[in-house]
Amino acid sequence: MTRVVNSFRLVFLIAALMVTVLFATNARAELTVDITQGNVEPLPIAVPDFLPSDDAARRFSIDIAQVVADDLERSGLFRPIDKRAFYAKPQGLGVKPRFANWKPLNAQALVVGEVGIEPNGALRASFRLWDVFAENQMTGLSLTTTQANWRRVAHIIADTIYERITGEVGYFDTRIVYIAESGPADKRIKRLSIMDQDGANHRFLTDGSNLVLTPRFSPTQQEITYLAYFNDQPRVYLFNIDTGEQELLGDFPGMTFAPRFSPDGDSVILSFAQDGNSDIHVMDLRTRRVRRLTDHPAIDTAPSYAPDSRKIVFESDRGGSQQLYVMNTDGSSQRRISFGNGRYGTPVWSPRGDLIAFTKIFRGKFHIGVMRPDGSGERLLTRGFLVEGPTWAPNGRVLMFFRQDKSDARGRGGIPRLFSIDLTGFNERELGTPVGGSDPAWSPGPLSQ
Repeated sequence: MTRVVNSFRLVFLIAALMVTVLFATNARAELTVDITQGNVEPLPIAVPDFLPSDDAARRFSIDIAQVVADDLERSGLFRPIDKRAFYAKPQGLGVKPRFANWKPLNAQALVVGEVGIEPNGALRASFRLWDVFAENQMTGLSLTTTQANWRRVAHIIADTIYERITGEVGYFDTRIVYIAESGPADKRIKRLSIMDQDGANHRFLTDGSNLVLTPRFSPTQQEITYLAYFNDQPRVYLFNIDTGEQELLGDFPGMTFAPRFSPDGDSVILSFAQDGNSDIHVMDLRTRRVRRLTDHPAIDTAPSYAPDSRKIVFESDRGGSQQLYVMNTDGSSQRRISFGNGRYGTPVWSPRGDLIAFTKIFRGKFHIGVMRPDGSGERLLTRGFLVEGPTWAPNGRVLMFFRQDKSDARGRGGIPRLFSIDLTGFNERELGTPVGGSDPAWSPGPLSQ
């Protein structure tokens, strides 16, 4: 299997451009977007085709600019201006733009880029971000990599722009692992799959011969933990993205499910069901030693670590209905945090540590919501016949989940699809996949370099 990590390795060139950027960035910070507010009016931004150094770079110059614009547009915070409205093209990276050509378009920001092919065949891409009305450079970057990694270059440029204008870390240079679903409901084929956050570079990782569920990335992004049914036995496995090898995570006598890595990647927390009871256990991946964290006759499942590894959120019906609980990582101080109407499940701690996302069932409808770790500040972001499986972007500002509509009387429809939504509850968008998609998991950070 292709070695994903090695094939995505980049070399960053910090050129004189970056020195200029530091002074320009410190000199001006007025052009910003506050993404913590409600429905933000998208910032108009001009992203012309990058300038090619020669014919060999021409295709990359167009494609990179398009991916940058698409990334920014999907965030809901930027509105790329139609290229057909441009009065003129930039003259070059080293030439200060003629801002009079961009102000009539109400472009608040302008991206100017160049692409070239080095003598050794490497791809070099550079860009500058300009504040149009202040006529100041805001930031810039130069990158060199293999030609096959041109999409990564575009995502990194979009991340740099996003971070400079919003003050938040970008999330475009990331991946999604999910369950690809195809076939009729009574013979559904489910395959472990992976793709870039925009749906590109899609790959099926398993062949569908065994049912797979709930994939989760390791912090290193080199492994995925997931549940698979082999010979009708549910077991938790580790899948190595580099090699394509999978490894059984312990041979428990009962059912194991809902696996998730610890923030340091040294252990996996999961549910272990035996004799009709389910409790939460943690396994040290180095020693394979298993430690029990909950011991209750109720069903305890779906554990998720806080990013500082000090606490764990999980769901339990010990109070008579499905609710959310928090405990210390040694299993002590277990306490309920959800007290609203309805049932709560599939909790996931934000990578920022400030919120917990969850699925809520109330009056026959499913909801995706967030609350603070103490249970306060509950907000519902979206709802539907079935919306479930929230997962956080690494910057903690966007959620992905899957949505499934009701099947008709003949069993048609009911195919799950992936969606994203920002933390304010706006900008809900579908992420297209080759077949149906469920159980998404966002990579915890940028791709390995």
